Amino acid sequence: MTKNRILVVEDDKAISDGIAVNLQYSGYEYAVFDNGQAAADALPGDHSYDVALLDIMLPGLDGFELLEYMKRYNIPVIYLTAKSDTPSEIKGLRDGAEDYIIKPFDVLTLLVRIEKVLARMGKLEQILRVGDVTIDLRNHTVIRGAEEITLKPLEFEVLALLARHKNRTIMRDHLLNEVWGADFFGDTHTVDVHISNIRRKLDLGDVIKTVPKCGYRLEE
Repeated sequence: MTKNRILVVEDDKAISDGIAVNLQYSGYEYAVFDNGQAAADALPGDHSYDVALLDIMLPGLDGFELLEYMKRYNIPVIYLTAKSDTPSEIKGLRDGAEDYIIKPFDVLTLLVRIEKVLARMGKLEQILRVGDVTIDLRNHTVIRGAEEITLKPLEFEVLALLARHKNRTIMRDHLLNEVWGADFFGDTHTVDVHISNIRRKLDLGDVIKTVPKCGYRLEE
C-alpha cells in the first residue's frame, strides 16, 4: 500500500524537525515548509497530501488563510498552534479544520489524531501484523496463525493502538484516554487487566513489554 503523505507547515524548526522524525519513524512520507505563502505556491504542482499539519502564526500566509488553499485540494487540516484562546479554536474548527491541537503537545497524541483523520477519509491501513497475528481493523477480527481469536472490544482497541505504534512506549494514561475516553473515571489497573488478557489470548507475553512505572511497548 502507498504510504500516506503528510504536509507540515511550521516555522519553528525544532518543532518541525521533531514532527518529521516521528512521521518518518511511523512510516509516513512528508514535506515541510516554514512559510505559509511558500506552501500555498507549491500546492498546484504537488497536492497529493492526505493530511496537512498547519501552524497558525506563520510568515507569508497564516494558517487560517492557508486553510482555504487546502480546501481547494480536499486536504484535511489539523492545526498545531500556541494560540490557546477559545475564539481561535472555534474559528479554526468552524472554518473546516479537522482538529485543533495546542502546543506543547504529546507526539503520540498527534499521531493518533492523524490516524483518526485518515480513518475518516478511508485512507488508513486496515491490516496490521504482529508476528503470526493479523489484526483486521475494518472487520474487528484477530487471527493467530489460522485461528480466529475473540477479543473484547476494548481489548481489540488496546491491541490495535499498540500495534500501530510498535517499539514505542505508550503510557497507561494515554491508553486510558485514547481507548476508554477522557471521561473514564476508573484507574490504570483497568489497562493492566486488558493487557494481561491480550497477552494470554494471543501468546504475546514476550512481545508486549511492561515499561515499569510508565506503560507498555509492543516490540518487534
